[in-house]
Amino acid sequence: MARKKQNVNTRARNLVTKENPKSPIAEQFRTIRTNLQFASVDADLQTMVVTSPNPSEGKSVTTANTAVVFAQQGKKTLLVDADLRKPTIHYTFRVPNTAGLSNYLIGAQRIEDIVNPTDLNKLDIMTCGPIPPNPSELLGSKKMQEFIEEAKQTYDMIIFDTPPVHAVTDSQVLSNFVDGVLLVVRSKQTDKESALKAKEQLEQSQVNLLGVVLNDQDVKSSNYYYYYGQ
Repeated sequence: MARKKQNVNTRARNLVTKENPKSPIAEQFRTIRTNLQFASVDADLQTMVVTSPNPSEGKSVTTANTAVVFAQQGKKTLLVDADLRKPTIHYTFRVPNTAGLSNYLIGAQRIEDIVNPTDLNKLDIMTCGPIPPNPSELLGSKKMQEFIEEAKQTYDMIIFDTPPVHAVTDSQVLSNFVDGVLLVVRSKQTDKESALKAKEQLEQSQVNLLGVVLNDQDVKSSNYYYYYGQ
């Protein structure tokens, strides 16, 4: 029982923008939202990939909270778990992962049948669905492009959580279909060489790198702090 309680508390902490919207951390996510909008002044930012150089750098937490603050701003937002290898969004929002993006990409489901509403009025989520044997091929497929174009008819903002850049090519493949990419790095964990290499890999794919989020920076005695910068 104690372990279950700990897991629930961790998930609540992960969604700080929803559970504690007046906190300094939630304010930092609103700052990220504002800077993302300024970073795309020449064109509307409607679709975005979030990735990181390596695993365990706070990518999925950043993705979820960024989606929440866009929804809180009044934008109809869809959060998509496009990590077709190690999905986590269904854990964060405590929804089943029986059907999701992978089902759509193989033509087995329609978007409206696999979208999960949340208790935030403007936020829907789509889980990964069953893990496929060919994630990169699915994410780079014509069906993926069709998904994005169809979703854009309903949502003001579509945010994709994707695998780390150094692990697989999935994020780079999907990034070619969206308006921009946000890179998440972790203080005292992501070394400079790894961060620069990830940036170079994304730029080689000719994607629009919107900026970088530094996660877990120890500021004012907090080890759970975010800020945005390019």
